[in-house]
Amino acid sequence: MINDGVWWNIGCGDATLVGWVNLDRHAENPAVTQCDLEKPWPSEDSLADYIRAHDIIEHLHDKIFTMNEAWRVLKPGGLMDIVVPTTEGSGAFQDTTRVSFWNRRSFLYYEAGSPYRDRFAAAYGIKAKFLVKHEKIEQTVDGPKLRITLEAVKP
Repeated sequence: MINDGVWWNIGCGDATLVGWVNLDRHAENPAVTQCDLEKPWPSEDSLADYIRAHDIIEHLHDKIFTMNEAWRVLKPGGLMDIVVPTTEGSGAFQDTTRVSFWNRRSFLYYEAGSPYRDRFAAAYGIKAKFLVKHEKIEQTVDGPKLRITLEAVKP
């Protein structure tokens, strides 16, 4: 895929994309930049136009840190495309390396205009603020997965 701007493929493993910044904890492939996504991401603020996070955020311990970092590195209006096993199916719990569990309601805490974000963001340390651009449940052999695209809202 050819794209303008800075596109990130986080937690990519061996599924690297040409023209993208491919980030993963393990970087045996020279096309991958080694990065521990549980520590501050290697970027200045508002650099990325797009983040692809397919089957990765459920492997990260701190939901708030993950969403805050994604929001921090995205440009205003930048998009984050997330695919995550949803807790509506047992597949979310089958992989022993999954350490956080998500469903559609998990994203309410990061959604602009949501009463959950309005009420808890300051107390929980949530800086991330997104608009939901698209959402869909995809059925897989491992159970339902939520695909949600978020747009970074910044002043």
